[in-house]
Amino acid sequence: MTSDVWLPLRADDIDGLPEGLEYRFWDGGQEFPADPADCVFYVVPYMRPPGVAHRPLARMTSVRVVQTLSAGVDHVQSGLGVLHPGVRLCNARGVHEASTAELTLALILASLRGVPGFVRDQDRGEWRSGFHPALADKSVLIVGYGSIGSAVEDRLVPFELARVVRVARSARTTERGPVHPLTDLPALLPEADVVVLTTPLTDATRGLVNADFLARMKDGALLVNVARGPVVDTKALITELESGRITAALDVTDPEPLPREHPLWRAPGVLITPHVGGPTSAFLPRAKRLLAAQLRRFASGEPLDNVVFTTGA
Repeated sequence: MTSDVWLPLRADDIDGLPEGLEYRFWDGGQEFPADPADCVFYVVPYMRPPGVAHRPLARMTSVRVVQTLSAGVDHVQSGLGVLHPGVRLCNARGVHEASTAELTLALILASLRGVPGFVRDQDRGEWRSGFHPALADKSVLIVGYGSIGSAVEDRLVPFELARVVRVARSARTTERGPVHPLTDLPALLPEADVVVLTTPLTDATRGLVNADFLARMKDGALLVNVARGPVVDTKALITELESGRITAALDVTDPEPLPREHPLWRAPGVLITPHVGGPTSAFLPRAKRLLAAQLRRFASGEPLDNVVFTTGA
């Protein structure tokens, strides 16, 4: 029976890995570290194009687990059709919450307080003060209230908000209050000053933020996307930005990377960061803890955490 584990991090750098498995280092390079047919646990290289993650899959005839180091799995799930039934796909829940929530707060504050304009003024040596909105007393709508959405709310708590409204795929109740279903969005959007997107990319959320969604947002509202670019209809967003009715802060775009000549770069009222929500100093310690814990469960036959999809199910 094979026991190869493919890791994009050096096994010697990860504390707590179980014995009895053969650890192979592969971070997406041209050469495979061993025969893919012997791999039983495949950790997808982080921040690589989907084609890299997919390349060994067709030859992984023994694989039982595919583990991502990203919160979203859309870039990997699309390639799992070549695998045998019963392979579990696990995401990196618990790894990116702190970093992504920090960036979300930074994007909100920078956009509301006019920081991009101040930076441009600094480059020109110009001192221009002015009046800008505060986050205090605002209503924030979080669309996609999972672990990242909850972490965003954790960091919003001290800012004296008027309220936080939570939306997820289905309704439920949390210690902080109700979570509304996606079907409630048309009624909730007109009341939100800030709309934060933290939802995974699925068939239900692709293009969720379309012309109708944007039209329902209140005048002067801010849209923040730290989810996936295709959750937003880029053409519809540009139309609204050019009207000056709303503003946006985007860590993800569609397309991505955003081409140099794309009109979204030059749209008024938009702040763009290059998909940097996850890769911070907080990533490696949490990624290593996740991998060690998952592999200990795998080696002992215990149920894995973060299983989001099983092939053939």
